Amino acid sequence: MTETPRHHSIDYVELVVQDLDAARKFYGEAFGWTFVDYGPTYAGIASSTGDGSEVGGLLLSDQGRPPGGPLVLLYSDDLDATQSAITAAGGAVVQGPYEFPGGRRLHFTDPSGNELGVWASQ
Repeated sequence: MTETPRHHSIDYVELVVQDLDAARKFYGEAFGWTFVDYGPTYAGIASSTGDGSEVGGLLLSDQGRPPGGPLVLLYSDDLDATQSAITAAGGAVVQGPYEFPGGRRLHFTDPSGNELGVWASQ
């Protein structure tokens, strides 16, 4: 059973990608994400809760979103292992890891050039 969305909460994050198969492969290998197939131009990102809900999607487009928009941050229990998984899956770490008041963080780009961040509390 999926939870009813909360008023004014962030409900879904959509990433624009230039190669849907490459994006699915990257996020699957780097983070263990699974997807809901909606055809050749869209894949939903399945929630890690396994309840059938989605937390986002991958949208195929000829052009990516311009840089400088909102930054999506993921959480990791082991930032060093996540960094290794990102690079092994074909991503590039573009900043960090570095320390900040809440722990450690890094930024990476996926195969379509989307920049995301990952943080850990230690």
